[in-house]
Amino acid sequence: MNIAICGLGLMGGSLARALKAKTSHTVWGYDTNASVMEQALNCRAIDKAIDADGFSSADVTFACLFSEAAVEFLLHTEFKENSVVADICGVKRFVVDAVDAALHSRGIRYVGTHPMAGRECSGFASSLSELFDGASFIITKTPLTDEKAIALLKGLAESIGFRQSVVTTPAEHDKSIAFTSQLAHVVSNAYIKSPTLSMERGFSAGSFLDLTRVAKLDENMWTPLFLENRDNLIYELETITSHIEKYTDALKAEDAQALHRLLKEGRILKENSLK
Repeated sequence: MNIAICGLGLMGGSLARALKAKTSHTVWGYDTNASVMEQALNCRAIDKAIDADGFSSADVTFACLFSEAAVEFLLHTEFKENSVVADICGVKRFVVDAVDAALHSRGIRYVGTHPMAGRECSGFASSLSELFDGASFIITKTPLTDEKAIALLKGLAESIGFRQSVVTTPAEHDKSIAFTSQLAHVVSNAYIKSPTLSMERGFSAGSFLDLTRVAKLDENMWTPLFLENRDNLIYELETITSHIEKYTDALKAEDAQALHRLLKEGRILKENSLK
């Protein structure tokens, strides 16, 4: 197949590298930055650099863009009839609601997806062919989604190293992702703002590194993602705030029994989640 990728940043670049390294498909790449396309060609991450008109010949197209840019691209690009077109955005309702019916009416088999992988750095230079090894590939389904397109994308995901594909709805995706990803980024980013950070050197170990890893985020990407999923993220933030207040109250009251109970509850929930 001819697979076209729009946006050769960390995710799009890694997708291109993985497809080239692990499959026999032909990979085309497009990026608004000409030097990025040149880099991708030079390291053989893509077979051909295309312009904005090149997607009309692709069998499969991946939009690897920020959500608002992805919507603009999907609505205003000419795609091959009956081809499979997917975005990889971190929120799904915003994108799917905007493009699902429009692409279906044009004979395009659109599927919203989200690879659960990433790094704390961005750009094509940070892309890796092994980025998706062992990760989950989320596919969102609506009444308009073509089952054969889902099967094709599952096969592609497996071929480039994903451990599993999870099919869900855009609403369920956004609810879950607010907890498993977005909340973690907010908490990590807020945690690092303690004035005590200036005294961290020599006193930190694995716990600090684990909790602060995703504080080094791309604010240009995460700001719209948070806003586009604000209802679910607000719920998670209010929930964690209410729990933290219980720990604070137990400490203020010097209530060892309450603190012990809170810590035990958290440990058991974590242990059960691993089963």
